Amino acid sequence: MFRKVLIANRGEIAVRVSQTLQEMGITAVAIHSEPDRNALHVRRADEAYALEGKTSAETYLRGDKIIALAKSHGVDAIHPGYGFLSENEDFAQACIDAGLVFIGPPPHIAAAMGDKIVAKKTMAAAGVPIVPGWAGEGRIELDVIRSEAARIGYPVLIKAAAGGGGKGMRVVQQESELAAAIESAQREAGNAFGDTRVFLEKYITEARHVEIQIFGDHHGNAVHLFERECSIQRRHQKIVEESPCVALTPALRAKMGDAGVRAAKAIGYANAGTVEFMLTDSGEFYFLEVNTRLQVEHPVTEMVVGRDLVRAQVQVAAGMKLPFEQDQLTQTGHAIECRIYAEDASRGYLPSIGRIVHYVQPSGPSIRVDSGVTTGSEVSVYYDPMLAKLVAWARTRDEAIDKMAWALKRYVIMGVTTNVEFLRNVVIHPEFRAGHTTTRFLEKHAIQAATRSGDADETLIAAALSARTGLSRSSGNSSAVATGPETPWAKASGWRAY
Repeated sequence: MFRKVLIANRGEIAVRVSQTLQEMGITAVAIHSEPDRNALHVRRADEAYALEGKTSAETYLRGDKIIALAKSHGVDAIHPGYGFLSENEDFAQACIDAGLVFIGPPPHIAAAMGDKIVAKKTMAAAGVPIVPGWAGEGRIELDVIRSEAARIGYPVLIKAAAGGGGKGMRVVQQESELAAAIESAQREAGNAFGDTRVFLEKYITEARHVEIQIFGDHHGNAVHLFERECSIQRRHQKIVEESPCVALTPALRAKMGDAGVRAAKAIGYANAGTVEFMLTDSGEFYFLEVNTRLQVEHPVTEMVVGRDLVRAQVQVAAGMKLPFEQDQLTQTGHAIECRIYAEDASRGYLPSIGRIVHYVQPSGPSIRVDSGVTTGSEVSVYYDPMLAKLVAWARTRDEAIDKMAWALKRYVIMGVTTNVEFLRNVVIHPEFRAGHTTTRFLEKHAIQAATRSGDADETLIAAALSARTGLSRSSGNSSAVATGPETPWAKASGWRAY
């Protein structure tokens, strides 16, 4: 087993990976940029080393810097988390060439599945159903694309061959929009991935986004850990995930699970990964892509299956067999995850930056928070605005919704605008409770991000905090409060902030 593992990431995923490494008796090594020098993931690790620079391009995307640090500090393996270099086959290969273990799938798998066109062809050959579409070779003429789009039938979806996360993706409702959409998608794909290739898929307007968690080892074993539904999305990015999916019958669940394992075996998959599908109301499902990494939403699976996926990642990377077999895996209860972002949902999800002047996360039975921030944390312009993931587990879906709504109401993050109230309005929406969740959920339902009131009066809390800590709200509008010995504001106990 490894003695020391470097986590090539930041934020909540770096904190979460550190915990499992430390539980396993492995030294957790953090890296950080200049803005992240006091970040929570740095403080939670056993060792931490600086990468010179501020931006992702200068730091967390510099594989050469990261490998040099790992080599100079006696690291055995590198865990990439998700995002950044997690699906970069060149980085994975560079780790191996440097004598380090990459805790993820082999480089050739990341290369094959990172190209969405190659992935679709591979899955089709393995008998995994794929979305009707078209992908040309070499330079693509606009007249050819028009012809293929007409054959597929509008609306169509333009997708980046080398991308993910909603980048380089455009929905085209009619032919007159096609040329501009292709140009825009190619420009965004080129900027994000250095590859302007795009392809077409039939845009399925009423569908669920359902993914299968897969896991393989280097001994030829592959299993699935059931499904997660990730249909609640903004700008093609997930914000609410849950397991099980209410739309799956036992037979359909088994069928989709088998398709996921078939996909894994078709490419000789090792370590953690996800096979993503679109599921229609009629029960038909179509392959979208394989994510060759640990997913953001992996805690949902951990809560219902009762397995530590990071621990399994480390064990498989160390050459061990999978610590579970298919017949040992079952789903218990229901879990829901909400992604907490520093953003203003009422202003087009505009990112919010600043200092978190007060942070209180909910706690209780079967409430889990994977957070990368705390009081005093700086939310920087340089990185993704996701702050944390809140997960609620219960025996039934209704109970899990109730628990999530309760937890969101008691989540306090002051100093930056967040989507906490917006998420609460999503999960308490009658259509969400009824299980009518598709990728058009937010488009169909006008969900507002209302200002909190009553027992979550931020003005009152801010006044108390200003007196106790000397901090003021980032808006600069807080009033001075008298703090003599007889005032309640001077007391450090007896207050509860929700």
